[in-house]
Amino acid sequence: MRVSLRLWFAACVIGFGLAGPATAQEWPTRPVRLIMGFGAGGLGDIAGRAIGHVMSRSIGQPVVIENMPGAGGATAALALARAAPDGHSMLWVSSQNAISRSMFKSMPYEWARDFTPVGPMATFDFVLFVHKDSPLKTVQDVIAAAKADPDKFNFGSIAVGTAQNLSMLKFASMAGLKVPVVPFRTTGEVMTGLISGSIQAAFETIPGAIGQINQGAMRAIAVSSLKRNPFLPDVPTVDEGGVRGYLTYSWNGIVLPAKTPPSIVLRVNKEITAAIATPEIQQKFRELIMQPRTGTADELQKIYDADVTTWHQIITEAKIQTN
Repeated sequence: MRVSLRLWFAACVIGFGLAGPATAQEWPTRPVRLIMGFGAGGLGDIAGRAIGHVMSRSIGQPVVIENMPGAGGATAALALARAAPDGHSMLWVSSQNAISRSMFKSMPYEWARDFTPVGPMATFDFVLFVHKDSPLKTVQDVIAAAKADPDKFNFGSIAVGTAQNLSMLKFASMAGLKVPVVPFRTTGEVMTGLISGSIQAAFETIPGAIGQINQGAMRAIAVSSLKRNPFLPDVPTVDEGGVRGYLTYSWNGIVLPAKTPPSIVLRVNKEITAAIATPEIQQKFRELIMQPRTGTADELQKIYDADVTTWHQIITEAKIQTN
């Protein structure tokens, strides 16, 4: 009887082990889905599809893009939070996830509770720009004009609470300016505002504005990074322009559901890093004006934590109404 019990117990232990979490060697056993919190056709969607295509060849399973726009990205985030922690569901995250912490009084998901960071993938700098016929050519020109006649000077950006809008507000604050930041629905409307003269300067991601800048319709004044951007190498930084220490940027990364085994997290990180390093994705990133930035899960967590602090301060100082 004692022998039989011991055998039974050993069989149970082995059985539980076999039924435990999947390992990196076993992953993936079926198609992997990459959840996007925005619609098809945008910059992130195009990049995600390209990375997924390269990854699928390496892992031997399709990487399927699932677009879930709505609720400021909460719909997509909640879908990942409810997914099995086995590496077969990933979420494309960005600066907006960090901004949402301060823009919404409550959310149906929590980064620390529901996500396991995998790593960063890319960054985007912002650019301060004006219409081609504007007399403003430097950061100091912009500051001087805004201070000289604040009642007739307006900044512009896309919607309140976006990284573009908050970057513009941070610039105004650090430069000591008391001028409004007019929100628009789209980047196209921002450009129209500059042409009509309803706004005098604007902030946008470099990918969103570089076409108009390269065509000569708009003039770049400064970029938001501390080092000059490789896509606009002749344009100085805001810091160089005299607003010392100014820095904002946008980023993309990947997270998995909480409690995903560390071995799978490392494997997914390895596959994404390898995909981004291929000539195919490097070329795609250049076309999209994206700067590759791969790294560890800890590095993504540090980027997110720093962003939460940065955006919270801007939102609080600007007294932006939260939802």
